[in-house]
Amino acid sequence: MPHILLVDDDVELSGMLRDYLAQDGFEATAVHDGERGVEEALSGRYAVIALDVMMPGVSGIEVLRRIRAVSSVPVLMLTAKGDDMDRIVGLELGADDYVPKPCQPRELAARLRAILRRTQPAEAASGPIVAGPLTVYPEQRRVEWSGRRVEVTSTEFNLVEVLARHAGRPISKNMLCEQALGRPLARFDRSIDVHLSSIRHKLGTLPDGRSCIQTVYRQGYQLIKE
Repeated sequence: MPHILLVDDDVELSGMLRDYLAQDGFEATAVHDGERGVEEALSGRYAVIALDVMMPGVSGIEVLRRIRAVSSVPVLMLTAKGDDMDRIVGLELGADDYVPKPCQPRELAARLRAILRRTQPAEAASGPIVAGPLTVYPEQRRVEWSGRRVEVTSTEFNLVEVLARHAGRPISKNMLCEQALGRPLARFDRSIDVHLSSIRHKLGTLPDGRSCIQTVYRQGYQLIKE
């Protein structure tokens, strides 16, 4: 039973979500303030954190910042509907995905399940993928650049793996979203762009100074194979 942590100051809503998740095959714990949320998230007891952005005191953004300083545990942000700024900031800080509030419990469960599927290690038979200075180890969910380990979030790893498996060919944003985030690309959704911007900063550059991930006009993104 995957253990989910809900961090939301709305006691009634988080209680309803917790009960639904329990009926849907999850074990769920709810806490209602940022300080406790950080403490619980870093305890190592949870498979995924569902974190509300809008909380008094220590905000969800600050909670995410503190989590990402020391942990790569998957984090799903609960954001106000239409609030693109909080959404983008959360993704830039390393959130794996987001769900706009008010959210349907079924959608939240589906997103959490998708994150859990994506964070499972690959089968042992899956060997490393090499594309120039980039090496991806699916079994260990590890990324290296010129032999140097690169710390990435679970979603960033999934994106790098998809690009590496299709190195030298452009991949559409919709395909990246479906394979790395486990959902179709929504209209005006910038999640893929924000995640790839973070990956570009973490990976090194090619000998000519270019990023290894290039935007291909009207086709998507491509990992340069050199």
